[in-house]
Amino acid sequence: MEHPNDIEQRLTALEIKASFAEDLVDELNQVIVRQQARLDALTHAVMRLQAQAPAADGAPFRSLRDELPPHY
Repeated sequence: MEHPNDIEQRLTALEIKASFAEDLVDELNQVIVRQQARLDALTHAVMRLQAQAPAADGAPFRSLRDELPPHY
């Protein structure tokens, strides 16, 4: 049979661990919220850039070799 003081120490240790786990979950949640906000901002930026880009529907394919400066 365990001593009541041992049970109290174990309970205190579990409460401390639970408190740290709760703090960690809150911190990770804040990280996820910030990442989602950044992802939304980047998604909107890409959509704006796509809207600004000229339509390449009728443009012929251009190789990167065609883009080399004359000194190559």
